[in-house]
Amino acid sequence: MANCPICKKNSKHPDYRPFCSKRCSDVDLQRWLGGVYVLPGEPVDDLSQDDREDG
Repeated sequence: MANCPICKKNSKHPDYRPFCSKRCSDVDLQRWLGGVYVLPGEPVDDLSQDDREDG
């Protein structure tokens, strides 16, 4: 069984896998929403006018 990526406890609860609880799941979501986790790519400011949706 895998360990929770947030608190490292055993992830037994199937509803929250890979996390061990709703709390750890929410911590992970907040990290994504807060910009702690990022995916590599071009910065938005470097896109040409043709690549922008609003243009």
